Parts: sequence; structure tokens; C-alpha cells
Amino acid sequence: MIQPVVRPGPFAQRLGVRLALALALSLLPLGIISGLQSRSLLEEAQARTQAALLGETLLASARESSLIRGARVTASALAATIYELRDKPEECSAAMRRILTQAGGTYSYAVLVPPSGLSTCTSNGTPIDLSDSPRLERQKTNPNPDVVVISQATQSKTSVLAFGHPLLDDRGGFLGYVSVSMPHSTLDQSDLAGSGQGPSQRLEPIALITFDADGVILTSSTGFKNAPARLPAGMDLGAFVADNRARTFAAMAADGNERIYAVFPLVDYTIFAIGSWPIVVARGPMGYWVSPYLMPGLMWLASLLVGMLAAERLVTRHIRTLRASITAFAAGGHWVRDIDVKDAAVEIRDVADAYLSMTDTIMRNEAELENMVNQREVLLREVHHRVKNNLQLIASIMNMQMRQSHSVEAKTLMKGLQDRVMSLATIHRGLYQTSGLADVRADELLSDIARQILKMATGPGRVFDVVTSFDDLRLTPDQAVPLSLLLTEALTNAIKYAGSVPPARPRLEISVKCDGTDAVLTVSNSIAEHNVPTEKGTGLGSQLMTAFAQQLGAESAQMIEDGLYTLRVKFPVRVLVDQDEGVGAEFAVESTASA
Repeated sequence: MIQPVVRPGPFAQRLGVRLALALALSLLPLGIISGLQSRSLLEEAQARTQAALLGETLLASARESSLIRGARVTASALAATIYELRDKPEECSAAMRRILTQAGGTYSYAVLVPPSGLSTCTSNGTPIDLSDSPRLERQKTNPNPDVVVISQATQSKTSVLAFGHPLLDDRGGFLGYVSVSMPHSTLDQSDLAGSGQGPSQRLEPIALITFDADGVILTSSTGFKNAPARLPAGMDLGAFVADNRARTFAAMAADGNERIYAVFPLVDYTIFAIGSWPIVVARGPMGYWVSPYLMPGLMWLASLLVGMLAAERLVTRHIRTLRASITAFAAGGHWVRDIDVKDAAVEIRDVADAYLSMTDTIMRNEAELENMVNQREVLLREVHHRVKNNLQLIASIMNMQMRQSHSVEAKTLMKGLQDRVMSLATIHRGLYQTSGLADVRADELLSDIARQILKMATGPGRVFDVVTSFDDLRLTPDQAVPLSLLLTEALTNAIKYAGSVPPARPRLEISVKCDGTDAVLTVSNSIAEHNVPTEKGTGLGSQLMTAFAQQLGAESAQMIEDGLYTLRVKFPVRVLVDQDEGVGAEFAVESTASA
């Protein structure tokens, strides 16, 4: 019986995986909708947070913005006030001191710089030469209000912001410019630290930096030395000047930490402020790094896992139990494994009950078929045994008849007939003793027949050298019987004509070989010159061999080669399922009788 080979299929073809995929597809639309909603909410939260950050930056820079705007207004007012006093150094200096005094110490120095650069109108009354100042050259070329950073002012010996405003005549001619210096200490933003304002009650104070249209840092709440580390890495501050609008963005700072920035103009196209916080502080505990699809995705995966566990619990484990039992039964095991599906769904229990009923029916039918086969074997062997006994009884009767006969010719004829009857008896004895049932092992049957014939033919003064060779060949009874009879006649004929030159003994060779779908029977005997048989026999044996060969559908040939007379019979081996109903062979009685 061919046993089925059960191989585990690809992972994607397993029931649990397919159920999980089906569940995943069914939940996918809900997951997509949840993801889109989460993304929308996150974008709205980001917009609100950015607005809050921008407002926080504006709030933090309110004082600084007020001071800068006040300084620009002061420089503009001072330029208008001392326009008429530009040629009166003492009065001009007094006017400057008066304005600085009114400012309450906000400004540390003021000066009127004429086109020559030799200034005699200063807030401290000390003339100063600024003829080589690049700022003067810029004012001559493009007279506009400006702000410059002076890290070490000549007069105040400290870092200051110098706010300038040009003096122009009625025709727009350049008459010089006024510069008012504000110490950086006035713009100190250290009070921002620990203010408790801003997003998430800021863990770190805002880093507020102001810069001009050229990208030059004007002020920094963290100090000038620390300012570059707080700015976006690889980004030019001048890039924020062109659009002159407020915006927020996240970027990597020069110190390697990710920060969120808010940029807006303090003075249009002139002075800008940029504030920044660490990204964690700005984004809150969860942060913007959490994908809007993360939570829906986790929920989708959790649902998928629950579905897989449910499918495993309710379906697949019971299916595996059934599969193991079915596989074992299909592989030839005539027993059924325990199938525990009492807690399974009713459909699975119905399948298990149907399988148990089916296996019980199959095993019962197999037992009945096996019993029938055994009975058939017994009957078949009994038939062959009774036929053999009857043939032996006929041979005994013929032997009794030969004793009573006085004619030598009659005795000879009856002796030949008795030998053939005994050959038939030997064949049927071999049929019920061979190991086959519907088929017959030709090697066992033919070797037994040859041994019996040689035993009857051998006697004192009549000894043969015998060589036999039989392949493992299985035949249907319809072929085994005529082949056995053919071998009997051929071997009897070979013994009859076998000869040799003394002192050598006659030689007999008997073989059956498989040749693809055909089989070849060969019977050879050594010959002497005086008893060479003719190729065309005229006796009963020759006619019987011809009839048996026709019944096998065989091709026969006779030849003499190397001192051996050889009969070679080649016939097709019939497939077992093609044999006719019944056991036995119908002999060519008509052909034999007509001989």
C-alpha cells in the first residue's frame, strides 16, 4: 500500500495564519480611519503648540523689544533735536547728556558723527575721531537707521548695541548720523530662568537671541559665547530675513541637541528674535516623535493577536488534533488516536464524529476483506490440492492398467501419458505450495517442476550436469500453468535427446530471465552427432510445446550452437489485474487432439 507523505505546507497557507490575515484585513479600514483621525488631532495639537511657543517667545522678548524700539526712537528724537546744534559742540553735548539722563541710565553713550568723522558733540564732552569707521562709510553710501554690535566700546569699555540714525538736509544730503549706545547688561534676560512660564512649566529657560538683517547676533540670553551652540546647525540667520514673518520649526542645534525654534521680526526687516527650547520640553512628555499611526497600529496589532489566540483556541488546535489522527490512519496505522474535541465548536465535533464513524467502517470493511482473501486463498489452495490428488489417482490407475497390458506399444503410449499427468500434478502441487495468492512465483514453481522431472529421469547410468537460473518473476495462473507445461515438455525432450562424448556427462541448462516487460525461457541440452534432433518436430511433445507457446503468445526459436541444442521462448508478462476471472488455464485441447 502506498503510504501518503504529509508535509507541512508553507507558513502562509496554514489555517491560523489565514484566519489572522482575514481578521487583519477586516480591521484594516478601522485602523486607517483611526490613524487619519489621530494624525488630524496631532496636527492640530502641533499647530496650537507652535502658536503657544511663538507667543511664549514674544512674551519673553517683550522687554527686549521695548528697549530696542525705545533706543531707535531715542536715536531718531536725538537726531531731530540736535540738528540745529550740530555746529555748536558745547550745546550739542549738553543736549545729549540731558537726554541720556532722562533715559535713567538705559544708555551709556551718545555721539553725533559728522561726514568728516571728527566728532566734537559727545555725551561725555570728549571729541572722538571715527573717520576710519566702516559704519560711517555705510551711512554715507546708504543713510538709514541701523544697529551694530560693539563688543568693546571705546568710551564705556563694555559690550554695547549702537543704534544709529542719519541726519539729512532738506534736499536729502548726508550731514552725519547720531549713535546711541545701550549696554548689553541692560538687555540681560537671566530673569527668564525659572519664570515658571511656557510649555510644560519650562524645565529649561528659553534661549532668546536677537540678530540684525545681516545675521549678526545682537543679544543673547545665554551669553554671546553660548549663543552659537543654541542656533540651528548649518543654517544662516540671514535666511529668516527675506520673508520677514513669524514661524516655528524644529531643527538640530549646533550643540547636537534637537530643539524647537520660534522666529519673528522685532523691527521689520531690521532686527529679529529667535527663541528655542529643548525638543522634549517643547513637545511635552509624549513628544511629537510619536507617530499618529502608532497607537492605532498598536491597537490593530493587539486585535490581531487576540484574534489569532481566539482562532488557535477555538479552531486550529482542534484541527491539528484531527489532522494528526487522520495522518496516522492514512499512513497505514489501523488505530485511531484519541481525539479530544469536547470543548470545540459543534461543527468540529460533527467532523470528528463523522471521522470516527468512517474509520470504524473502514477498519470493519478491511477486516471483512481480509477474511474473504484468506478464505479465497484457502479455497484456491484446496482446489489445487484436490486437482493434484485427482491427477495422481489417474496416474496410479494408468500405472495399474499398464501392468495388465501385454502390448509394448500400448505401455509406451500410456507411460508417456502418465508422465504428462504427473507433470500436471506436479504443477498443481506447486501452485498451492508457492507463496503467491492471485500471482504465482515462477522461480519457485519452475525450479520445483525441474527438480521433479530430473528426479524421475535420473537413474543408474543416467546422470546429468544441470545448471538452473531463475529470476524473481511473478505470473498470473493463466500464464504459470502453460509455462509450466511448456517447461515440462521441453525438459522431457531435452532429457530424451541429451548426449555427450564419454567420459563427460550430458549437460542441461534451464533459465528464466526478465527482459523488460517480457520474459525468456531457455532450455538447452548437450548433443552428440548421432542424436541431433530435427528443428521441425513431428511428435506429440513438439505439438504440445507449440500449443502452449501459442497460449502464452510467445515467440519460440530453436538453435544449435557450441554443442548445445537450445529452445528459446520469449513471451510478454501479463499484468496481474488483466487476468481473467477464475484460476487455472484452458489448454489447447482442440489443437492437441487434432495432432
